[in-house]
Amino acid sequence: MKPHLIVLDLDGTLLTDEKIISEKTANTLKQAEEQGHQIMIATGRPYRASAMYYRELGLKTPIVNFNGAFVHNPTDRSWKTIHETISLPVVKDVVDAMQDFRLQNIVAEVMDDVYLQYHDTKLLDIFSFGDPVIKEGDIRTILEVDPTSLLIQAEPDSVDPIRRHLAEVHAEVIDHRNWGAPWDVIEIVRHGLNKAVGISHVSNWLGIPRERIIAFGDEDNDLEMIDYAGVGVAMGNGIDRLKSIADEVTLTNNEDGIAEVLKERLLLKNKI
Repeated sequence: MKPHLIVLDLDGTLLTDEKIISEKTANTLKQAEEQGHQIMIATGRPYRASAMYYRELGLKTPIVNFNGAFVHNPTDRSWKTIHETISLPVVKDVVDAMQDFRLQNIVAEVMDDVYLQYHDTKLLDIFSFGDPVIKEGDIRTILEVDPTSLLIQAEPDSVDPIRRHLAEVHAEVIDHRNWGAPWDVIEIVRHGLNKAVGISHVSNWLGIPRERIIAFGDEDNDLEMIDYAGVGVAMGNGIDRLKSIADEVTLTNNEDGIAEVLKERLLLKNKI
């Protein structure tokens, strides 16, 4: 069988609800790799929050972080890194406009630097993973470089109005999407970026065509990836919109849905 590229989202897909990779899924991925298939991660997380899983799987492939805004190979510094940022003036315009909406916080990330508009212990617990540099204060003044992403933590009734504003005013320069439950967070990246764009760079480098890409996801930020892949697989716990465009719907992230598909599609033998 010709080599396939297996693309894995993390939260709600590769990871169980306990944020671990199950033994069965890990062994199935290892078996696929031993048979010549390539495995990569495509996530909305920054690298610092995905590195442990990258290392746990022993990967050598490039990884897509920040939903396509940052594509790099942690094991090969000669691989041409792709880092697409949001223009600082656009960020300041967005933050200005957010004063008219009900929100809890605004967070900007510049690779592994985190900027919080307001102090928030719960958010700090999340964004402190991987020991980033954290600064607090008005993002319009403390942020001095173009960020990789911008996150708006809105009140539930403000999510749709904010997204409508962003679509009407900034559609040509930024893209935005919601985080999955329970977060009422709107993530903003540079226009034209998504996981599929990042994956295309990697598949071209590996010489594996689109029709031999098997991608797994569960959320809003996986839509383009699932549509792009030769075989787009939605997890059983995934959102309905993703399931409606997927080529296949598998078991949930807690039921080794990835392993079930790979065993069948790649003709892998049962081990665990």
